[in-house]
Amino acid sequence: MLSLSVIYLNYYQLADVCRDLNAKKLSKFGAFFRKRELLNFKTGKMFKNHPKGLIVAFFANMGERFGFYTMMAILVLFLQAKFDVNAEMAGSIYSWFYFAIYALALLGGIIADATKRYKAVIMTGIIVMFLGYVMMAIPGMGLTPTIIFLFTISLGNGLFKGNLQAVVGQMYDNPKYDKLRDKAYLLFYMGINIGAFFAPFAANGARNWWLHANGFNHDASLPAMCHQMLNGTLQDTETFRQLADAANISGPVTDVSAFAQSYIEVFSKGYNYAFGVAAIAMLISLTVYIFFNRLLPKVEVTKSDNQPKSRVGALKILLSLVIMAAVTSLFFILKIDTGIGFAVGLFAAFITWILSISTRDERPRIVALLLVFGVVIFFWMSFHQNGLTMTFFARDYTVKAVGAFTYLFFDLWNILAFLGTVAGIVLLIRKGEIKNRLIGGAMTLVFGILTYIRYRQAGPSNDIQPEVFQSFNPLFIVSLTFLVSGIFTWLANRGKEPSTPRKIGIGMIIAAGGFLLMLVGSLDIVSPFELNGAPVPDSSRVSPYWLMNSYLILTVAELFLSPMGLSFVSKVSPARFQGLMQGGWLLATAVGNKLLGIGSFFWDKIELWQLWAIFVTCSLLAAAFIFAIMKRLERLTN
Repeated sequence: MLSLSVIYLNYYQLADVCRDLNAKKLSKFGAFFRKRELLNFKTGKMFKNHPKGLIVAFFANMGERFGFYTMMAILVLFLQAKFDVNAEMAGSIYSWFYFAIYALALLGGIIADATKRYKAVIMTGIIVMFLGYVMMAIPGMGLTPTIIFLFTISLGNGLFKGNLQAVVGQMYDNPKYDKLRDKAYLLFYMGINIGAFFAPFAANGARNWWLHANGFNHDASLPAMCHQMLNGTLQDTETFRQLADAANISGPVTDVSAFAQSYIEVFSKGYNYAFGVAAIAMLISLTVYIFFNRLLPKVEVTKSDNQPKSRVGALKILLSLVIMAAVTSLFFILKIDTGIGFAVGLFAAFITWILSISTRDERPRIVALLLVFGVVIFFWMSFHQNGLTMTFFARDYTVKAVGAFTYLFFDLWNILAFLGTVAGIVLLIRKGEIKNRLIGGAMTLVFGILTYIRYRQAGPSNDIQPEVFQSFNPLFIVSLTFLVSGIFTWLANRGKEPSTPRKIGIGMIIAAGGFLLMLVGSLDIVSPFELNGAPVPDSSRVSPYWLMNSYLILTVAELFLSPMGLSFVSKVSPARFQGLMQGGWLLATAVGNKLLGIGSFFWDKIELWQLWAIFVTCSLLAAAFIFAIMKRLERLTN
């Protein structure tokens, strides 16, 4: 139930609770939240005093996040349902896809910096992403074309991602807006996750619509069993027939082989249409961008003449390439995944190159940043399991049906009604204009009744789908971003705010807590390698709250680490390496994403609690490392 509390725990409620307690310190804490302009959520004032281009960036990036979270929700499920690939192969494709998204952001930045045409590169990226999603929406494509289409999306994302963020920063280089920069990035970050919240529901809805249109119900266990039926490896035919009968709307199945073939085709085609929904989202973003990109700044970045010039000679580049080849070859010789070897080798080449072109005075800062990058690799390797092994867990080890109350959070209209009720309560109990409190009362009444009606209509048992779990992370980001930021500001006003490196270390400890929760939830369940392809018994399916609470904890860790890490890079980087070191952050993220395959590699080879223990251990070791060098990092920050 911890995950539900975050919806109630918003800023104004916290302020009023503090007031009611009449505790001196807590009342000051509450007053801070009431007064902070940063926490003003009135629709008309959210973008007040900001450049109009922020709204353009807001909606342009919303489409990209929609597509990103569509992929996170369904990519590995689509690969297994369509092509019958095992967990290791699905994880490898997934990890290459996310590696490419972040690694190619370096290419996008280089192109934009070289041409000085940031807006044109951004538009090109949107168009390329749109074409990639359109191609993914075409049914019947083989695995090789699918991988090519995924690379197309990654390329477009690389051209788009970093450059749009750079343009947002350019808008606030204007002294008129400089003081609003932090608030702008918070609005931007929160807004793009609104698109991410809707994506899993849309993908799930498109797939289910196509299933129902063809006379089938959804059952996530069936695609794997259908493939086993067709290739002659199915062992439990009786269970398969029972599930097939339940999934076939017209009644008992007479020809199980024909059912298996048809169900796979319809199921996977439903995912194709989900990719089509993502393409529509990209088209909306493209339309907004085409018509309103004139509101974005047209800034040409020039180099200062008094900055030290680095001599990027052929020898330094050659040395970096040699290091990359050596590292990759070492992985090959040791018979370790050469894909991981390539990613680590690329990062080693970056380290070699940046150290070789930096001056003696710059090097301590560069080394400190590289050490933080090493920590970041382990965070993203663990965090982005949400679209891989945690999605497997949602499909295979979470109960297929829940009660009426829990179902409020797995149906889009239910959760919107519930959130509307909470928003109304906040306005109602918050001190302010009587008009706002009346609006809050009306919202509480209307949405509260709607929530109750939806609750009563739900029934005692309601089917849930694994894709919907991906909506919780963006929901928690939207709910918690301002709260976490506000707490840091409150602590700063009292001289107690942790340093940026310390926040990163705390974030790693929190991340370990998220996977520790998964470990506990997996102690008494049968592991995939013991099943040998058989469906997971109901006795090994657990409550969805294990995953929901884990997503909550990991989201808090993300808010401690991701924006704080970017802040640390901007503070510590030498002036002439600001862009390059931001690129290094993205490269570290890319390497972490390539290491995602470790989770899928061990998925069906060890106990599930041992799998989660890997990520607990990695997170704690990374935290121990950053705390071991904390004094050095804090000295550079200060």
